[in-house]
Amino acid sequence: QVQLVESGGGSVQAGGSLRLSCAASGRTFSIYGMGWFHQAPGKEREFVASIGWSGGSTGYAVSVKGRFTISRDNAKNMAYLQLNSLKAEDTAVYYCAARSRVGSYYVTSAYDYWGQGTQVTVSS
Repeated sequence: QVQLVESGGGSVQAGGSLRLSCAASGRTFSIYGMGWFHQAPGKEREFVASIGWSGGSTGYAVSVKGRFTISRDNAKNMAYLQLNSLKAEDTAVYYCAARSRVGSYYVTSAYDYWGQGTQVTVSS
């Protein structure tokens, strides 16, 4: 099992920045990749960004490319999501996820473990 705990959410004005953190514990050696998803009220959980745990290759949703940056620190078992130039439509609960196998990194079904989520609210 892998446990994930997110932190760093909050309320900011449009144009502001936040940095989300995800701490992984447990069987972290089994992690193949990490991802961030968000879910707004009444909407499906959507892919935001992903990163390979060993090679560090990244992928982004079109809506956040150029504004958000995903990174990881293997030594600390941490993943991060830097959110810049935030917009009101970025308001959502952000979830960290981990997957233990090769798969389509942009779909929720590829991920085996999920954090509890952290709220990001952007006011215009």
